[in-house]
Amino acid sequence: MLKAILFDLDDTLIDWSGRSQEWVEYERHHLRHVYDYVTDQIYPLASPEKFFDAVLLLTMREWNEAKSTFRAPHLGQVLVEACITLGVPQDHLEADYLLDAYDWKPFPGVVAFPDALEVLPYLRENGLRLGLVTNAYQPIRLRERELVEFGLMDYLTECRISAADIGYLKPHPAIFEAALNRVGATPDEAIFVGDSPEADIVGAQQAGMRGVWRTPRHHVPGQINGTIVPDGEIATLHDLFPLLDEWFPGWRKD
Repeated sequence: MLKAILFDLDDTLIDWSGRSQEWVEYERHHLRHVYDYVTDQIYPLASPEKFFDAVLLLTMREWNEAKSTFRAPHLGQVLVEACITLGVPQDHLEADYLLDAYDWKPFPGVVAFPDALEVLPYLRENGLRLGLVTNAYQPIRLRERELVEFGLMDYLTECRISAADIGYLKPHPAIFEAALNRVGATPDEAIFVGDSPEADIVGAQQAGMRGVWRTPRHHVPGQINGTIVPDGEIATLHDLFPLLDEWFPGWRKD
């Protein structure tokens, strides 16, 4: 019996292909907010450039280490560590305040996939619990701003998880176990949909779920690693319906 569907976020429910700004430019804009907050309210940092460089270095280090450990980087902790390396007393720093100053907003040019706004309501109407599991290094409370703006928040009420909050990245089993607990489903009662074969498909299958691969917009046959075999492949979320009909006959209420 199908009870829940878990989704990745970036390039699964929201489309980054039309982004209109470079990441570094966007990041600098928001890090400047943090620099101003710390300098004005806590401790005089040397210069914006030194702060930017410290954050960049720590971020790269965290992601490089994560390749082998799957320990999730956390933006708030990176900001705290960057401040400490520049002389700010640790007991003056709170990650949540730095994240508030960072003031994450939806990335320019990023939008919800139209099929997400069409398919998620139908799945909810048919009694399914829907969840979100992202490898973002921002806490989910920041990424929820996008869900609200894009009109997705109301369909993802049972489970919204960021790796930053759980402490582990997909494909580590801990993040999938946390999601299944939140939607109240066993692995055979849920499926996972995502665009990353390595993170989403491998992780879901190792957790005992079916993994459905949302293929990239410009999908090239043979692009996926031959050792990774998704349970299903879809080009659009509408393609989920025949898979669900095959795997879980009678799942629809109508």
